[in-house]
Amino acid sequence: MPVADINIDEPAFDIQRPPAGTRVQVIATTLTYNSNTKVATAKGRVVLVYGPYVMVADNVSYDQARDILRATGQIRLREPGGNILEADLLVLQNKFRDGFAEHLRLLLTNDATVTAEYARRQDGVITIFDRATYTGCKTCVLADGTPLWRIKSKVAIHDKEKHEIRHKDMTFEFAGVPIFWLPEFAHTDGTVKRRSGFLTPEVSLSKDIGVGVMIPYYWALAPSYDITFLPLITSDQGIMPRALWRQRTQTGEYFVDGAGIYQLNTDIEEPGDRRWRGSLHTAGKFSINKNWTWGWDATAMSDDTFMRRYNIDSREEIISEGFITGIDDRNFFRARAMHFRNLIVENGDFSPVALPYIEHDYTFDTPVLGGELGIKSSVYNLSREDSEITQYPGVVHGEQQARATTTLHWQRQFVSNIGTLVTPFTRLRADVYYNEELPDEDLLGTQSDHNTSRILPSAGLDLRWPFVHGSAYGQHVVTPVGQFISSSDETDEDEIGNEDAIDLNFDTTNLFLHQKFSGEDRYEGGTRVNAGVLYSYLMNNGGFLRASIGESFHLSGENSFDKGSGLEDAHSDLVTAIAFQPWEHLRLTYQARFDHDSLQPAVQDAGADMIFDRWTLSGGLSDVEEAAEYGRPTEELQAWTYATLQLIGGWSVFGGLRYDFEQDMSTYETIGLAFNCDCFNFKVAYVSNDNEDDGDLDKSHSVMFTVKFKGLSNDFGQ
Repeated sequence: MPVADINIDEPAFDIQRPPAGTRVQVIATTLTYNSNTKVATAKGRVVLVYGPYVMVADNVSYDQARDILRATGQIRLREPGGNILEADLLVLQNKFRDGFAEHLRLLLTNDATVTAEYARRQDGVITIFDRATYTGCKTCVLADGTPLWRIKSKVAIHDKEKHEIRHKDMTFEFAGVPIFWLPEFAHTDGTVKRRSGFLTPEVSLSKDIGVGVMIPYYWALAPSYDITFLPLITSDQGIMPRALWRQRTQTGEYFVDGAGIYQLNTDIEEPGDRRWRGSLHTAGKFSINKNWTWGWDATAMSDDTFMRRYNIDSREEIISEGFITGIDDRNFFRARAMHFRNLIVENGDFSPVALPYIEHDYTFDTPVLGGELGIKSSVYNLSREDSEITQYPGVVHGEQQARATTTLHWQRQFVSNIGTLVTPFTRLRADVYYNEELPDEDLLGTQSDHNTSRILPSAGLDLRWPFVHGSAYGQHVVTPVGQFISSSDETDEDEIGNEDAIDLNFDTTNLFLHQKFSGEDRYEGGTRVNAGVLYSYLMNNGGFLRASIGESFHLSGENSFDKGSGLEDAHSDLVTAIAFQPWEHLRLTYQARFDHDSLQPAVQDAGADMIFDRWTLSGGLSDVEEAAEYGRPTEELQAWTYATLQLIGGWSVFGGLRYDFEQDMSTYETIGLAFNCDCFNFKVAYVSNDNEDDGDLDKSHSVMFTVKFKGLSNDFGQ
């Protein structure tokens, strides 16, 4: 052990390894040897090192003829696995493999403790404890020093090869009160992380399934794979079997999660009188070599609401895909086959399939004109059974759309004599589209099948001039930013289905992007200037204040943005963001978009996280105007909060709420009670979710219960 010389006045084990070839190293106040009896005796603060064993005791004697070592007085023995044995009397022989101890305490590596009146060891593997107790509690004790929980057994057997402790004639005590008795019980000794056993039960309540109880069972079949059974027993709908299989291979890992039920009661709304319902979700990722990986993530289900109704999966949109990905330094390649399914909006035959969807980004190693040259490409072929007039004005989808787009991009960065960071850049983009059955502009019919191609060049200059000022309290950094970008106008947008660029949220995060659309099916054209100021105040105590404000000005050309984006006019809306953390216990954030004429807020998001003494508080407010063209058909105004109050003795209460002011109702509520100490965790919580206008889902109510006994792994429900 790489530590300095031992201090024999401390019961520590941090000592130097004996020199190679040394059988035993002994440090003691006095050391004597009787040549007649062949007994060596060490007294004082004795430290003995024998291979991986380290022992500290008051007195140690060794009978060489009988190969018996006897230690007495404040004994501490560290075993090879890290366990520490404390005892009043310890007798060992056969190279420490056999022996016995009296009035002992064994400190396991998982912080659990075994005490016993007597113990005997066999073959260095089996230790048998008589009249034993086992607990994971150290500081979590009653007023008289009794652990909060403990197992008392007539005999406890520790098997190091099986990594388990088996109790016979055991009683489980909690808060000093016997709770139950078992003739035999086994659990891990803390040296293994995976062990078969029951997990924490879950209890739920809802209008349509009644009372639901899930009793999971984890089965560790092998070191590389396992299965978890998750049966849900409901009062109204019967039993829903569910199982989760996981396996790790030499190159990756995957899982398969399947569930199904034959519903007893079909007197519900959609999906009507369906009795058989189920789902299957599987995902995996594997390495081909250091640069390439492949995998999949796929979900199949009987209907749109099954997984959310039975708390299997909360996703509202399912994307199933198979992929292969390559990453080498700054170069990237990904090919995918994808299927989309919206579980909230009834889109039926409009769910698209993308096969293939290929993305590639390559940066040349050799500088070109002193700058960085790269090429970015993407190709997809997307199809659906029927063409679609979407819920978003002006956004249409054909039965099939194939797209190939390539962008050659160059930029160079340098610092001027006055400290300005100057980045000129240019891009040349080429698109080719093929469409079938694309709804026409007046939405009265469909266009004939046709090809569309376009060349879209752009060039610009990015200027940033940071000013730094230091003070006794911290450092200030003010950075004015200006961008000038000129691009050709977007063309043929009415002849192209918008598949990947519907959503748009204009804020400070994309103010200085060359393209503010979320995808490649739309293009930001014309000549514009993006301007703003970035500010950072870095405090000496680690706190900070960061703020930014900016605006975009469309100077000429065709404006590609519609009403609701904040970019539809020559002067964009004003965007700003602030994050303030004066110390680690308080963080405040705010970002907003203000109308450029009236300065009325169009989008606001505010948040706060606070820790004060026993209180932990967090909350937020979101106020977003409608923008039907960009996926927000109605105005949204919601507030949420979550709080935890630490009570005495490890107890705490918590609660949370989300309120929708537009619907004048709460959409989420939770309240609960928890207890936490060094050996025991307990939590019970009531949760309510509103699922209005979501298929056959009603407002759900559930009670979640968890309990964990540290030191017992998952045997009592971790």
